[in-house]
Amino acid sequence: MPIPDLLRHNAATYPDEVALVEINPDVQERRRVTWRDYDLTEVTETRAYRREITWRVFDEKANRFANLLIERGVGKGDRVGILLMNCLEWLPIYFGVLKCGAVVVPLNFRYTSEEIEYCLDKADVDVLVFGPEFIGRIEEIVDRIEQKRLIFYTGAHCPTFAENYDELTANCSSADPMVPLEAKDDAAIYFSSGTTGFPKAILHNHESLSHAAVVEQKHHGQTHDDVFLCIPPLYHTGAKMHWFGSLISGSKAVLLRGVSPQTIFEAVSDEGCTIVWLLVPWAQDILLALERGDLKIEDYELDQWRLMHIGAQPVPKSLVEKWRSYFPHHDYDTNYGLSESLGPGCVHLGLENIDHVGAIGVPGYGWEVKIVDNDGNEVEQGEIGELCVKGPSLMTEYYKNPEATAEALVDGWLLTGDMAQQDEDGLYWLVDRKKDVVISGGENIYPVQVEDHLSAHPAIKDVAVIGLPDDRLGEIAAAIIEVKPGEELSEAEVDEFCLTLPRYKRPRRIIFADVPRNATGKIEKPKLREIYGAEHIVEKENKA
Repeated sequence: MPIPDLLRHNAATYPDEVALVEINPDVQERRRVTWRDYDLTEVTETRAYRREITWRVFDEKANRFANLLIERGVGKGDRVGILLMNCLEWLPIYFGVLKCGAVVVPLNFRYTSEEIEYCLDKADVDVLVFGPEFIGRIEEIVDRIEQKRLIFYTGAHCPTFAENYDELTANCSSADPMVPLEAKDDAAIYFSSGTTGFPKAILHNHESLSHAAVVEQKHHGQTHDDVFLCIPPLYHTGAKMHWFGSLISGSKAVLLRGVSPQTIFEAVSDEGCTIVWLLVPWAQDILLALERGDLKIEDYELDQWRLMHIGAQPVPKSLVEKWRSYFPHHDYDTNYGLSESLGPGCVHLGLENIDHVGAIGVPGYGWEVKIVDNDGNEVEQGEIGELCVKGPSLMTEYYKNPEATAEALVDGWLLTGDMAQQDEDGLYWLVDRKKDVVISGGENIYPVQVEDHLSAHPAIKDVAVIGLPDDRLGEIAAAIIEVKPGEELSEAEVDEFCLTLPRYKRPRRIIFADVPRNATGKIEKPKLREIYGAEHIVEKENKA
């Protein structure tokens, strides 16, 4: 089923109910409100900027953009890029592209001008829609990109090199263009996270998107009464596909900008949110704020919050245990997915497996999973190998990159590049990225296992373990440790805490520093290797 059919259904079934809310705590607005129904005195309040649209308006806005694109000759085979911060326009633009039959290309809002240009060229983008935060970056490359692209701008003060999306769509028909679509038609190009260099362009079809929606709803049981708090960037498959559960149930979703423990709790409380998807750093920040007393559960209406789930990176068991000490009534799920498998959980823990926190879990709805050795042979239960997944949401290809596609897709299976093992209960455990394995003196060290151990230390906020070159052992494990604010920790204390680890797994170098993570919460290990690997070379040269 083409994914726009779900939007059409909600517009017909729930036309006047709220579909999307945008909250931006970084922008304050003053409103005149009636204090009480029986008191006609008006007062002025200052509160976070808030907008909302109904399902009918959502659908109409998508139709208007689809009709604008069609008027400009855009349709099947064309590609439309979206470069926006999370906002109320994001999803109507996304569905407008799909409704005209074109392929939607979400772009990372952290991209530099060079990366934006690279991705536009890589995906053969014909149209670009961008917001006010990106005027400067687009100006730097506009002379090179405008020759072959339509450029639309949404927001105030439209630059001269772009056309005003808001004014143009206001004059377009709100009638559905009803462009015929098939499940196998190309729908979207997403880019890999780019933590290993320039990102790959990943092509998905409509069946892939629709199945992702079904997976999310099957895993977390969204009903029409649920309210989903969406915090991660919508350009990322995880955030979008978790919202797809709300698309299936026709339930309200809240797009939150300006993330802090307080703004998250305020949004949950004020909007009645029942489901929240967090990244590890945000969950850590909430727990720290609760520990310090900066955040008090009793100050907010949180009883309706039923589910907290995390994805995008390994989740320390200690984090979930501490979370449930504050929120014992919460259901919890870990979601494992990739842009190549379109999220939101080709493997997931499952609400029923809360006693197995630490595992990534079991195959997601409609998915198959296996673990193979370097020759592609399935390994015995308990052995470590590469995780492979197979299901309806697999990518069609790396766009115009047959060599990379052939390496990643083998006989219908996606080789994830992640090392995993299956336990005696049939649950899968993530060991580490294949490329991140540290080989020290002939022994394989899986950084995630060491990170999970160190994360249990009460003074450690975040940790990353990487391999650094060593003349004698080839590599050594180095732990970059970010200490909680107000806490003190010494190298000797870390060494003592690691005595329960096998000797070969203990970090041989301790570095106290911030742990960098990208917009989707993944540790930027290439950056750490570059920084501390270079330091090692300098130290070696100085000694020489």
